[in-house]
Amino acid sequence: MMIYGATDIGMVRRENQDCYDIRTDFPSGHMACVVCDGMGGPAGGRQASGIAVRAYMDCLSRRLEPGMDTPELRKLSREAVSEANHAVWSAAREMGYPSMGTTLVAAIVCPSGALISNVGDSRAYYLTDSQIFRVTRDHSLVQDMIERGEISEEEARTHPKRNLITRALGPDDAVDCDNYVCQLRPNDALLLCTDGLVNTLTDTEMLAIVRESSPARCPARLIDAARTRGAPDNVTVVIMRDSEGGASS
Repeated sequence: MMIYGATDIGMVRRENQDCYDIRTDFPSGHMACVVCDGMGGPAGGRQASGIAVRAYMDCLSRRLEPGMDTPELRKLSREAVSEANHAVWSAAREMGYPSMGTTLVAAIVCPSGALISNVGDSRAYYLTDSQIFRVTRDHSLVQDMIERGEISEEEARTHPKRNLITRALGPDDAVDCDNYVCQLRPNDALLLCTDGLVNTLTDTEMLAIVRESSPARCPARLIDAARTRGAPDNVTVVIMRDSEGGASS
């Protein structure tokens, strides 16, 4: 399994408030990645995402054990999300930033596939040779509107309230995460990203870039494509695939 990531400030923001981490060397034999998108602007967004990433990975480092099955990994990821939330919540009060918070999407990779967790509107996608599937559900106002039939998926991409999320790490002393299990088949890929990518590229465009790129080049090519569209927000991408697949470019 190969995992690569990249982050970029974009074309408009003055600060990159996204953060990510990739770990491929856990003694338990697992691999993991996590992507966070800070919120609160100058009032702690960058700090929130960094704190959450460190706390999530630190929890995995302490508690991952060889041979953990899916229910055990699901429980562990919930604990890691809870620790990350508490760390951001505590920091927000210490720093005097009540609006400080962050999204989170993470994946723990094991021989049977990947356990994915999310809070907020950073996403995970599963990609085959010809199709792209969104794994996670956004915790956002526009997602709720889509599910009520008030707006379409396409309208949500440009809706003026598309950045309003209904769940995040930090605002409250407890938070729930959603969990999903993906079976990673040979040459298929898992993509984790912030909304800075999905608000600039369509799913079809993301699929084409992933299939035409080597895993090592894929994050940079996705970010370049977002920047070509103006990249009004920070953009972070993590891609994982169990074989080289894709083109060499």
